[in-house]
Amino acid sequence: MSVPSSPATPPVTKASTPPSQPILKAYWALDAAAVAKGLGCTWDGLSAAEAARRLQQYGPNEVREQHRLSRLKVLGHQLNSPLLLLLVFAAAGSAFTGDWIDAVIVEAIIIATVAVGYSREYSAQKAMAALGTRLRPHATVMRDGHSVQVPTEEVVPGDVVLLSAGSLVPADAILLEASNLFVSQAALTGESFPVQKQPGVVDTSAELVQRTNCVFDGTDVRSGTARCLVVATGRSTEIGAITHQLTVRPPETEFDRGIRNLGYLLTRAMLILVLVIFAVHLAHGRPALETLLFAVSLAVGLSPELMPVILNVNLSRGAQMMAQSGVLVRHLNSIENLGSMDVLCTDKTGTITEGVVELEGGYDASGRASDEVLELGALNAALETGIASPLDEAITKARKPDLTRVHKLGEIPFDFVRKRTTVVLENAGGARLVTIGAFEPVLGICSLTADGTTLTTARRGELEHRYEEWTGQGIRVLGVAVRSVDVKPAYTRDDERDMTFKGFLTFLDRPKQGVKETIAQLAALGVSIKIITGDSQLVTQHIATLVGLRADRVLTGRQLNDLQDEALRAVADKTDLFAEVDPNQKERIILSLKKAGHVVGFIGDGVNDAPAMHDADTSLAVDSAVDVAREAADFVLLKRGLDVIRRGIEEGRKTFANTIKYVLMTTSANLGNMVSLAAASLFLPFLPMTSAQILLENFLSDIPAVGIADDAVDPELVARPRRWNIRFIDRFMVEFGLSSSLFDFLTFGALLTIFHAAPKVFQTAWFVESLLTELVVALVMRTIRPFYRSRPGTKLLKLTIALIVVALAIPYVPFARLFGFVPLSGAIMATIIAITMLYVTTTELQKKLFFRHFK
Repeated sequence: MSVPSSPATPPVTKASTPPSQPILKAYWALDAAAVAKGLGCTWDGLSAAEAARRLQQYGPNEVREQHRLSRLKVLGHQLNSPLLLLLVFAAAGSAFTGDWIDAVIVEAIIIATVAVGYSREYSAQKAMAALGTRLRPHATVMRDGHSVQVPTEEVVPGDVVLLSAGSLVPADAILLEASNLFVSQAALTGESFPVQKQPGVVDTSAELVQRTNCVFDGTDVRSGTARCLVVATGRSTEIGAITHQLTVRPPETEFDRGIRNLGYLLTRAMLILVLVIFAVHLAHGRPALETLLFAVSLAVGLSPELMPVILNVNLSRGAQMMAQSGVLVRHLNSIENLGSMDVLCTDKTGTITEGVVELEGGYDASGRASDEVLELGALNAALETGIASPLDEAITKARKPDLTRVHKLGEIPFDFVRKRTTVVLENAGGARLVTIGAFEPVLGICSLTADGTTLTTARRGELEHRYEEWTGQGIRVLGVAVRSVDVKPAYTRDDERDMTFKGFLTFLDRPKQGVKETIAQLAALGVSIKIITGDSQLVTQHIATLVGLRADRVLTGRQLNDLQDEALRAVADKTDLFAEVDPNQKERIILSLKKAGHVVGFIGDGVNDAPAMHDADTSLAVDSAVDVAREAADFVLLKRGLDVIRRGIEEGRKTFANTIKYVLMTTSANLGNMVSLAAASLFLPFLPMTSAQILLENFLSDIPAVGIADDAVDPELVARPRRWNIRFIDRFMVEFGLSSSLFDFLTFGALLTIFHAAPKVFQTAWFVESLLTELVVALVMRTIRPFYRSRPGTKLLKLTIALIVVALAIPYVPFARLFGFVPLSGAIMATIIAITMLYVTTTELQKKLFFRHFK
């Protein structure tokens, strides 16, 4: 970024300790020197020591309080369960009545459950916090007389901030210097178009939109450069004052909605279960406290209380794996959207192509090589100060203009409507405009040819034909035009008229190596690629042909303008290439594809991409993207290209698949066990399991779930986009839960009619059967394949085997009597193992039929 040289610094006295914010009232009505004096600083910025002191005094530059990683908060999250708290009170009631053993056992299980959840969630959040530090936005400030990059939250009042196109304004500030500065204030004021900003003084009563000498936190620079003095940070900014009064909730994702709906379903089931069991048992004359503890234990048994932990661990683990693949995750729940994505919209340059544009040559209007056209293009590229362009870099890299013989009088910066840049130069021959830009917009302001003759329709046709020939070969073409003008204080877009067309600048940007194969791999994953670019139709079609995309299904920005939203929705679904589009049209395309039922991803890196990124289901930006694009993105790519996105999609789908595994396995197993317990308790003269046994079984069966995040995922679960389907989960939970209950009833029958089991034998045997079947069948349910053809992850398999050994050994270990367990005979244990094997076989057959129906 080119930084304007600083004028003589206004004399100020050494700063005294600044008062609390806000420091200056109506600062926009003060001269910049007076503002600097009031802030106790200079136009050259602060020293590092003074900035650190002010940061300590004013606090971090944050509009909303950031959630710091806290062990107490994580622990509180584990305890934030009404059922667990109810269990604590119930256990305390048991202790009060003298049932100390039962109370201690229940409390021990609660502590163990909370400890496991705390350990896993804290580790996951710590890993995510480490990743998050790599994504913090930065600002360029003057410290100790030098420009440095600092995290935005470290910007303080009195800092001098340097801005350029693509920068996010980090705080409220008054302009010291500005060159062709246009700022988008839509986030704050709702203004549709960027506003020109310049130093000066405005009236004290000026409204926000009238303060043209100020820039505000949360806005972004569209073009130009500036040096500004920070006046307010954090909640003292204009946007901070608004945010402090409002509670802004992010839109609910489909994943969040599914979890919420599942929570409602389980909550209703638990409430009904507790009330029915409690009422029936009281009617049978059983003790109220014992009945309450049993009923609440049933409800806890139905609840997958580790689900928030498992979800967080899965998503955090997925974020870590994606980071290893070159994708940093900014919003955890976006992982599910990335896995569900079936349409990826991308720009052409840098993603499909190398993104390293090379100047191929300069040609006059007749197509002959021209040194004059090259020199004009190089002067424009070297002197313009608007939006940084790789085309300008390519020109100046290939051609070094002689700037000693010209004087810049002014500039009409690039914008996305005109698609051209003009600089005003003066030399010995006088003043003239030098314009370069997209061919058609430049040709449209020309009326003369280089030899001074009128640009006739026939001559225009010849120029357009030459342009089409080049672009048909994948060559990027810019037009070059000039016009002599009088010297005056300022120049505007109205001066771009009656110009002389001088010739063409041509550029090459070759397709990336391997991109054709990656597009084919994405298609195999069920993700179609749609190119959305401001480049010409012919260039876009040529590149599409080279990389294996259809080039015949194309829509231009001009054609798009003629379509109503409903018509665009029908057309966009069948279009692969969108060429010559502006930022507003990008938004329309994204919204049309979403309305057509697609989960849409968008990758961008420029200022003009931010609106479309905001509207997409999932958005991606490269690590080198401008601040406003990075802030709008759900994911930041450490390397640019489709292959890193493909790896990110695969990791996202693996994460989602493992999350759904836990939900399916846990809810179906818990429902089956709790229905069986509730039913058995209604006809047995004793409790089928004590509350301590229920909680122990629930705790032990959840231990292998901590290995779900690292579980292997079958290729078919990654092959196609998958979306949260609450109807599917409901159906799975009920069908497999009731199937589990049938085998529980088979166990009841065997224990009561064959073995005539006493209460403690019955409770011990059913505990072993319940835990054993839940552990073994989890290995069956984790895959849609036959279980013997899908190897589990190492951690999941080891934990499951260890818990199977524990389940079989529990009746015989010394401390078993504390839980009311007794040793089982060999016949009972053999029967339990046989029922478990029969259950596995039946579940495998049931699974085959179930997934055939939901294929």
